[in-house]
Amino acid sequence: MAKHTKLVIPLLLLLVLPFFVMAAGIRGKVGGRTRVKNVKENQEIQELGRYCVREYNRQLQLKANGSTALVFSQVVEAETQVISGIKYYLKISAATRDGAPARTFEAVVVVKPWVHSKELLNFAPSPPPKSTK
Repeated sequence: MAKHTKLVIPLLLLLVLPFFVMAAGIRGKVGGRTRVKNVKENQEIQELGRYCVREYNRQLQLKANGSTALVFSQVVEAETQVISGIKYYLKISAATRDGAPARTFEAVVVVKPWVHSKELLNFAPSPPPKSTK
């Protein structure tokens, strides 16, 4: 029995160690949000913003509710959160196709790279900024 115990402990360490290494590499608490730096130069984030606008426009066509489709401008802010995948919180600048000025929208999208999936969870206009009087 003692022989098996000597083998089990190293095997357990090998199985658990990658989780500790991964958690140490994440800034802040595991599961907490992390601000993405240099958003405007980050091509991956910008492409994710384009995806969100395309998916929003596709969902509009399915609903046929008379809303105007959007034209992507850029992602202006982004945060990530590690879950069972990566959850992105994006602030996207987009204009309507009818020529109205660009507005800011908030999108939440989950990416699971190991299964090549993206899912848009939410896309809505940003609330107006709070005034400080």
